[in-house]
Amino acid sequence: MTAFPLRRWAIAAMAAWSAASVAQPSAAPPRYETPAAELVAIVDAARPPQLFLSPHRDLAALMQVPSLPGIDVVAQPELKLAGLRIHPRTHAQSRFSFGSDLWLLDLETRKEIRIAGLPKPLAIAGVRWSPDQRHLAFNHVDPASGANELWVVELATHRARRLAGGLNAVAGRGYSWLPDSSGLFALLQPEGQGAPPPSDGTPTGPSVQETAAGAGVKQIRTYPDLLRNEADARLLEFYLRSQMARIALDGRIERIGEPASWLSAEPSPDGRYVLAQRVERPFSYLVPIDSFPHRIEVFGRDGSLIREIAALPLVEGLPVGNDAEREGVRSIEWRADAPATLVWAEAQDGGDPSREAAVRDHVLMQAAPFDQAPVVLARLAQRYGGVLWGDGDLALIHEYWWKTRAIKLWRVKPDAPQTAPQLLRDGSFEDRYNDPGMPVTVTDAAGNARVLLADGGRALFLIGEGASPEGDRPFVDRLDLDSGRKTRLFHSQAPYYEQPKALLDDRGERLLTTRESPTEPANYMLRNGRRAPIALTRFAHPTPQLKGVSKEQIRYKRKDGVDLTGTLYLPPGYDARRDGPLPLLMWAYPQEFKSADAAGQVTDSPYRFNFISYWGPQAFLARGYAVLDDPSMPIVGEGEAEPNDTYVTQLVAGAEAAIDEVVRRGVADRDRIAVGGHSYGAFMTANLLAHTRLFRAGIARSGAYNRTLTPFGFQSEERSYWQAQPVYQAMSPFNYADRIADPLLLIHGEQDNNSGTFPIQSERMFAAIKGLGGTARLVMLPNESHGYRARESVLQMLAETDRWLERYVKNAPPRAQAAP
Repeated sequence: MTAFPLRRWAIAAMAAWSAASVAQPSAAPPRYETPAAELVAIVDAARPPQLFLSPHRDLAALMQVPSLPGIDVVAQPELKLAGLRIHPRTHAQSRFSFGSDLWLLDLETRKEIRIAGLPKPLAIAGVRWSPDQRHLAFNHVDPASGANELWVVELATHRARRLAGGLNAVAGRGYSWLPDSSGLFALLQPEGQGAPPPSDGTPTGPSVQETAAGAGVKQIRTYPDLLRNEADARLLEFYLRSQMARIALDGRIERIGEPASWLSAEPSPDGRYVLAQRVERPFSYLVPIDSFPHRIEVFGRDGSLIREIAALPLVEGLPVGNDAEREGVRSIEWRADAPATLVWAEAQDGGDPSREAAVRDHVLMQAAPFDQAPVVLARLAQRYGGVLWGDGDLALIHEYWWKTRAIKLWRVKPDAPQTAPQLLRDGSFEDRYNDPGMPVTVTDAAGNARVLLADGGRALFLIGEGASPEGDRPFVDRLDLDSGRKTRLFHSQAPYYEQPKALLDDRGERLLTTRESPTEPANYMLRNGRRAPIALTRFAHPTPQLKGVSKEQIRYKRKDGVDLTGTLYLPPGYDARRDGPLPLLMWAYPQEFKSADAAGQVTDSPYRFNFISYWGPQAFLARGYAVLDDPSMPIVGEGEAEPNDTYVTQLVAGAEAAIDEVVRRGVADRDRIAVGGHSYGAFMTANLLAHTRLFRAGIARSGAYNRTLTPFGFQSEERSYWQAQPVYQAMSPFNYADRIADPLLLIHGEQDNNSGTFPIQSERMFAAIKGLGGTARLVMLPNESHGYRARESVLQMLAETDRWLERYVKNAPPRAQAAP
């Protein structure tokens, strides 16, 4: 690829500056708009409840989450500190959707059980079963009053009661059950903490950062919500500061140790110890809290320090590459099948993927009382990807290497770590067709997730998506660990898409599944062997007015031979012969691959429910458009080639193939097709408008358009700008704003929290198009993040999109007659 011409960059930059400098606010204050009634109905459609299976697998808790909150809720005060978004009144991470109802379901009798004594109005932020299944805990949050309370439901009486107030959930959930179910372990707001540190806005001095040569090359991604000054740092310490405590079921509180800036605290499986991590200074203005210095310690039941495991320094950047890791202890946790044993990973190559190393990671174990040297459980040639615990004779360790998309699964024996590991899987995580599925886990008596073992530990179960050329067909397999033989216990069959959610017995005979079809929403089913499934729920169709929508999984080829797929939706009652081709909205999200074969694999299923969401393109079926959702846009780089080296060429080829197919089918008018996407899909949209005239208009939501503003990598690109300048320049649609000849609608949340999609990306792209004489509209949504949360914002998004499509696509004159 050729480097971007300096002259074109200068013209675009000057035009953008000129347009921005003369912009004027509108005369009348802006008001939120309401779109057509058929779009409003989709936004307000009921959501299905969330289901939480009990440890004994015979009961379920169901939580109803209402439709979108109002802007008055989303606009409440919010602090943005070190990558965290904090609601200062509740001492919790910001969230705006809460459970509004909670009830129980007996899986055997299918009887629904109501719970008495729930707080009103109810606002549930999370639900957790006690290990013995005698209680259900939830935290009730009231942003208006600042309440953050711990409640429990007694299963014997089906009654809820308040247990404690003052939870601190800034760094996590804020509570967990004690292993013996006698109470809960929580992080509380410290007693007598007082008001947050005041600031009158007057600086006491400059914010200073410094670096020196010799530290080596580090990549520092573009992070949002970073600390800006010492006042921010003091606020972070105030809201993060919490008190470890045990809360008995009668409400008695036993405080443990002293308050500190705890990031996490987790009791050991035997309840005798607590693994805790706290953040320390010096803080950073370059990286979020995960990279700050923090100390990992083990405490006794009384809060006494038993052992310091690690004191990790500040990490401002990692070596180059997606396989880079920080040095020292990482991914530390309790071994789930042992009383009190710690397990963690440590890089053996300095965390630098460019170094040659036969062993990349060690997985280490250290048992209580933590006074002996750690034992090596596994030596991995790739990066540690996590562990699933079974018993002393079986643990399953994942390792991966992003660069090659390689993945392996090993069986090790934790009680005999010197035993040679057994390789259970060796493949590519891109290869969906050969994905064996994930091992099934269940909750043990201490509340920990453990691999479900059969035949005395000689077999386990796997649940997978069952990707195939016919689409996804979820399955359950039984794997004999000695012979490697698999026995298929369940396989989803047409005309349904049925997905196993849990095994309800240890033989794999009774299953909890969800079953759906194109016209029937997903409902929970109970399966017992080969008998017909029994419906446990009967959720209604959320958008019955669109029940007649037609859906088809289509397949076609890119001109270089790569197989592509997409999901084609047609409005209710549409007949191609009678009605002719329709205006079409194409909505996509590119993905990178190292294999053309993997890129061409079929995704999704033709038997999934026709779920019409306000978030995707399907809502516009109600407005008479055809929709091509998620057409494959693979960007392939095999061998030594990187996918993005030919990004634009492959992107355009994918779009051409999709358009040719829908036109060939007679359902789309080639001259009335729009393209859209969110985030990386918005980036795709701007590139397609900059490099083709395939589309009449584009809708780009919360995207990034100038890759020099994300110089240390983006999406799956692991090279820095200085390593691949021509690639960064060629991929940036901002550099080709002068070529965007078709209308582009840009929508962005003013408070986008996603790395790399800062609001300035849309602001500068709009300014460039305006200055260059193009057609664009920029809509900045107040108080919105990367995903839009308020009902008013979503309605505005749909109203803007509908108007754009009506004007520039559905009712646009042919190009030959269009005004210049």
